[in-house]
This record gives sequence, C-alpha cells and structure tokens, in this order.
Amino acid sequence: GCLAGAATVSASIACRTRLEFTRPPRVAGVPAAAPAVAAPAAGAPAHAGQPPAHAGQPTLREYTLAEVGKHCSRGDAWIVVDERVYDVTRFIDAHPGGVGPILNLAGKDCTDVFANYHAARVYDRMLPAYLIGTMAAGEIVVAPHVADFRRIRQELLRRGLFETDSRFYLKMLAWHCTLWLCAMYLSLGCDSCGAHMLGAALMGVFWQQLAGIGHDLGHSGVTHSFRRDHLVGSLLSAFMGLSVGWWKSDHNTHHVVCNAVEHDPNIQHLPMLAITDKVFRRPRFWDTYHRKWVGMDDAAHWLVSHQHLFFYPLMALGRWNLYAQGLIYLLTQPDKTHFRKTELAGIAVYFGWVLGTALSMPSWAESVGWVMLSHAVAGILHVQIVLSHWSMHTYEGRAYNGADDEWYVTTMRTTMNVATPPWLDWVHIGLQFQIEHHLFPRLPRHNLRIARDMVREVVEAHFPAGSAECKRLFPLGVAYHEPGFFAGNLEMWRVLRSAAYAARGAKRGEHGFWQSALWEGMSLAG
Repeated sequence: GCLAGAATVSASIACRTRLEFTRPPRVAGVPAAAPAVAAPAAGAPAHAGQPPAHAGQPTLREYTLAEVGKHCSRGDAWIVVDERVYDVTRFIDAHPGGVGPILNLAGKDCTDVFANYHAARVYDRMLPAYLIGTMAAGEIVVAPHVADFRRIRQELLRRGLFETDSRFYLKMLAWHCTLWLCAMYLSLGCDSCGAHMLGAALMGVFWQQLAGIGHDLGHSGVTHSFRRDHLVGSLLSAFMGLSVGWWKSDHNTHHVVCNAVEHDPNIQHLPMLAITDKVFRRPRFWDTYHRKWVGMDDAAHWLVSHQHLFFYPLMALGRWNLYAQGLIYLLTQPDKTHFRKTELAGIAVYFGWVLGTALSMPSWAESVGWVMLSHAVAGILHVQIVLSHWSMHTYEGRAYNGADDEWYVTTMRTTMNVATPPWLDWVHIGLQFQIEHHLFPRLPRHNLRIARDMVREVVEAHFPAGSAECKRLFPLGVAYHEPGFFAGNLEMWRVLRSAAYAARGAKRGEHGFWQSALWEGMSLAG
C-alpha cells in the first residue's frame, strides 16, 4: 500500500513522455509515504548524459560507501556519480564552480547534485579521466521519491524546458534599459529634489532587478555556456558593481550545503546576526568557506541579542557588504577566479558613474540622500535572498549521509518558496521558486513555475502533510513550505527573535559567548 502512491506518481510522470500537459494531474488518495529506501526500479530512466560503461577500460575495483567516505579532504577527494567512483583530488583547484562544492561533497554519493549542476558533455569529456572504480553491488539504493524526482528532470529535459526562451530575456533587456534610462533622466535631467529621489528609487529597483539577471547568468541559465554566461555577468559589473566571480564561489557552496552552520557562507554573519542558537552553543567552530575560527565575544553578544530589532534597517545597507566582499575576493583570489580584470574594470566604471550621478546633485544633502535611498530600495533584494532559507531547518556537520538527508530531502528541509501570483513573478526575480531552483539550478527562471507543479505532486505523494514520515523528516511538519511574502517575513523575524532571546539568556562562559581573547586575558585564562 505504501508503494502504491509512489508507483502512481511514477506512472503519471512517465506517461508525460507521450502526452503534453500544462498542469499535472492531482494524485488522489495517496496512502502513507513510501519507505525511506527502496531498491532501484527496474528500467528506471538514467540521468541524461549519464555515460555508458567505458569501453576498453580494465576491470575496475569495487568500493563500499564506507571506503569512499574516508576520502573526504582537499588533499584526498573522491566522489560517487551513478555508481562510479572518481578521484577528483587534482581537479579541485581547477573546478570552475569553485573549491567549496567538491570539498563539501567529497566522500559522498553526489549523483543527483552532479546531474542537476552539469551539462551532459561533462560526463563524456571530463569525468572518465578521473574514474578509479565502481560501487559494490547493493551499496547504492534509490529511495522511491528520488526515483520520481529524477523522472521530473527527465520530463523537463524531454519537453525542452532547460532551454532558454530568448524572448524572455529580450523583454528583460528592454525592461532593464527602461529602468536605468528613466532613473538617469530623473536624476540628471530634472531640477527638483523630488525627481532626484524618484530617480534614486528607480535606480534601486534597477539594481534589484539586475541581480536577477546576474543570478541567472551565474548558474549558466541563459546561454547555458559557462564561459559566455560568466563573461556577460562580469561585463554587467559595470552596471551593478558586484563580482560574479565572488558570487559564484559563495553561491555554489551555499547550494550544496544550504543552512549548514559550519559550511554555508550565506548564514555565517557573525558578529551581526545568528539565525539559530546552533551558531553559538559551542565556544567556536571552523568556518570551512572563509577558513577561519568563528566564536562570540561581548560585541557579538550584544548585536545578536538585538538582531530582530535592527535586521530590516541593516538590509538597507546590505549592498555595501556585497561591494566589499566582491572586491576582497577579486584582490585576494581565495578561490578559482574568472575574468578578474574585467570585473575590476567594470566595478571601477560602476563607481565612477554612480558617484558622478550622486555628486551632480545641487547639495550634499541630496547627494547623500540619492546614494542612501537608491541602496535602501535595492535592499529588498537582501530580504528576498535570505527569506527562503533563514526560517528553515539548519544543521551541523555534513549532509548526504543516507535516505533521510539526501539531496532532495535536504533541499526541502532547508528551503521554502514564496507564494506569488504569476503577474508578480517579475518582482521576485525567480527567488520565489527557491525549492525548484535549488533542485534544478540550471533550469531557466521562466520555467520554474512549471517545475513547481511537478515537484509539488511528487512531494504530496511521498511526504503528505501530517503523515508520520513527513513529521519525522521535516521540522515544520510539511515538506513543501510556501507562505506568502509577508507571512514568510514574519516567520523569519520570529526565528531571528528566538535566536536573539537565546543569546540574551546565555550566561558568561556558556555557549560560545565571551570567549574572546580580551576576556581570556582579563581572566588570566591559560
């Protein structure tokens, strides 16, 4: 009975290889969720681009997951893709997506992560050079929900939904040009202070909207060529002032370790913010992305204790942090960097025209007001970025250890959507479909709504709300969380407040607070 629901969904998705549809049929009468692990279904479709057995290869050694798991460091990194074992140690520093994704998946079966992040040509042209073995029989089992998520990807491929509709981006080009030209006209071509401030507001909208294009390009979701999309994104630094190279390193790591306390750079914001008490219940932890020890001191204690009060004003200043992070990255090059000189030149051009526009105002007050207002309006982007994750599940250590925290389950535990009517999709620049985006990051933005219907069907079949399996795996009691924008903000604010109250209740010497060198020195510690 438990497998009947999974079989129904599998058949429903499979039949779409013959029938086109715009809205998937509902799965009525779904019984309890399928078991956590099941043997692979006979004849289940493989990932597109999965390589056939390599002809002419000598007999390869078989490994167990435990053996592969020992090779999980930067100096010794193995991965499993489609039951094949690859030693990618020598490729880590050359990985176009940065060190973080490989390092955090080393020693793991990353079949689904790999399939959803890479084009088919990577399987054929790059992976074979690193092949060292295969998995022993029975080591890799496929949960029923994983099989159905893989069928979704096959259906998206079959219907050509991974291909970009050029008309969408032509409209985006016209929209962005209109925003920028109107903002510049109001700022430079008008005399009144009101017009100047309206121009500043429109400039903030332009920057927020352009970030959506940068996000699409960063995921190779426009032309689907890593080099072309990256180059276009780097050239756009002249209009947005941000480094796509830094963003890719940071964001790709975030995708594979979403909401991991020690590993996800998108939730590591001490001393200003902590989204969970897991951040400070240890004296310190090693931040694997920034490669430093993170602890709490008196300043962090005060800031975190009041974070729910200043969070939204802080978001109005968030863009300045992005400027700083990008420049630090480009100057220090801690990770694989592409088009570095292009981005540095583009950022110089950006600050030239932005400061020139601001200084053209008739008074210093208007100049400062123009800069602050434009950046405050663009700050809505920072709220949109964090909204989809900060109120969701966080975890310590490494994920992808079994059926309970494999790629799809971990994504749904740590990510939520924002319920949005289609006519407002442009406002949210694709960030309202973060579940689908995290599951299928190369899927063009304009097709995420279609994928949403498919994903919801599979989730409802395998993890129906209120079921014992859903409650066991998902802290919120629902596997697919999709509140509205304002409801989601309230949830996030409550999480920040909860962490703030936990920080206030901490006593000296407990948790991670007051472990600073100053306090240790004053206490004659050591």
